[in-house]
Amino acid sequence: MKASQFLISTLKEAPADAEVVSHQLMTRAGMIKKLGAGIYTYMPMGLRVIQKVEKIVREEMNRAGGIELTMPVVQPAELWQETGRFDKMGPEMLRIKDRHERDFVLQPTSEEVVTDIARQELRSYKQLPKNFYQIQTKFRDERRPRFGLMRGREFVMKDAYSFDRDRDSAQASYQVMAGAYRRIFDRFGLTYRAVAADSGAIGGDLSEEFQVIAATGEDAIVYCPNSDYAANIEKAEALAPQGPRPAAAQALTKVSTPGTSTCAALATFLDLPLSATVKSMVLATDEVNDYDEVTKTRVFLLLLRGDHEMNEVKVGKLPGFELGFRLATELEIVEHFGCKPGYLGPIGLKRSVTVIADREVAVMADWVCGANQLDFHLTGVNWGRDLPEPDLIADLRNVVAGDLSPDGQGELAIERGIEVGHVFYLGTKYSQAMNATFLAEDGKPRHFEMGCYGIGVTRLPAAAVEQNHDARGIIWPDAIAPFTLVICPIGMDRSEAVRAAAEQLHDELAALGVDVLLDDRGERPGAMFADWELIGVPHRVTIGDKGLKEGLVEYQHRRDEAATKVGLAELPALLKGKLGL
Repeated sequence: MKASQFLISTLKEAPADAEVVSHQLMTRAGMIKKLGAGIYTYMPMGLRVIQKVEKIVREEMNRAGGIELTMPVVQPAELWQETGRFDKMGPEMLRIKDRHERDFVLQPTSEEVVTDIARQELRSYKQLPKNFYQIQTKFRDERRPRFGLMRGREFVMKDAYSFDRDRDSAQASYQVMAGAYRRIFDRFGLTYRAVAADSGAIGGDLSEEFQVIAATGEDAIVYCPNSDYAANIEKAEALAPQGPRPAAAQALTKVSTPGTSTCAALATFLDLPLSATVKSMVLATDEVNDYDEVTKTRVFLLLLRGDHEMNEVKVGKLPGFELGFRLATELEIVEHFGCKPGYLGPIGLKRSVTVIADREVAVMADWVCGANQLDFHLTGVNWGRDLPEPDLIADLRNVVAGDLSPDGQGELAIERGIEVGHVFYLGTKYSQAMNATFLAEDGKPRHFEMGCYGIGVTRLPAAAVEQNHDARGIIWPDAIAPFTLVICPIGMDRSEAVRAAAEQLHDELAALGVDVLLDDRGERPGAMFADWELIGVPHRVTIGDKGLKEGLVEYQHRRDEAATKVGLAELPALLKGKLGL
């Protein structure tokens, strides 16, 4: 490829709305161009990166036994109505009508369509297992699209769906996909972690996210440096508190604490560590009838240490919270506690409340909490002596750095990550909703056991840039760079020797299968180098008339501080080593 035959459109400045590095650099490098909010044109340079991502994904999916197909972007609402998701999905799913007033959706995902395919095509256990995948455009009507390709409305995903005869077979298919994903992300050349993830309302433990490590990541990843334990913040647990609860050493005392409605302010006022305080979280659940009228409300008091934060995902799995929960209203709080928020506690309640203590709070002695009276707290609070044992003890909190790992192998650490892949065991959620069955060995119909597996194809380049850049621009890993090597001839239009050497090297590398580009635009060296440093091509060979006279050229990797002079005779061996040929 020659630069004069390609489109290179770099910019000196990033657009004003580009908030993160990947958005700034991919726009400046001429890889993406904004068409509308969260909608981008993939320009030729960016498309080459996306195509390389797709190639790796496709190769490993095929190697793992996946069967590629393509499902429509526009899907009839009837299939989504079968599972109930047409109504349950929020405004992120774009709904449209055709000229006949029939409802359609722009697919954000394709579980319904692929399940419909399976129930028509897979009739016998003899046809199982099967794994269908596609690399296809998706649309999600984000309320606030931002960060370029990191959170756009239109994007490309690889989504795969496995169909099995029973749970054991489905778990085997899951493990095949989990292994394939590790090979995929290894080949991308990115630093990533596979972390245990929450599986939502479906239940089960088979769910992993693949997170590219980056300081700008939206997700918190918890891991143990001394073991293989890793989980996202919603799933992560610390080692359960060990040993018996300490004996009470203080008397229960009511203390005036004016203007201390937060645990932090209270700890400062009393000159106590924040970990000695207990915060009160008041939640409510509603039961409704067929007309969505509330028929019963339960109020719960959750107790956490003052230095800990509630984990909503963990709370949502507690008994009584299966159908969701909300923060109690101020009126409900006053009715049950006799006090407005800020000074609440579990002693002296006005009405029945279910008390749930975090397992750290359950082993505390002599703690501090609200007295259910404005500007007053209680110190020296102890379970059993001052109040009954909690109705339930559970893990309610987010872990923090320094917590002990649940596998007992050391302390937990936390870093930021960008989710670019997810493998997930679905079970029979969709096959039951759509009555998708096959004939089992006993001749009876059974519902498919399913799994789903996604990779954000267009999100991944953005994640790669967040992880790999410097002040000059992008630094692509070889596997997904738009070009692997660029040849920069100095004065090619003025020196026949430079032109001949550059073209000969280009042709030799191309014959070896190297994705090489020859910059024949005649740009000044500074402008030419700046373009390729911004674009992020990982390998560069510079050829100049003066060097050729000495039998030398220059090689520089994008991460190198300076170029290295190389003899023309040694260049082929050097490049073969650098490029892994």
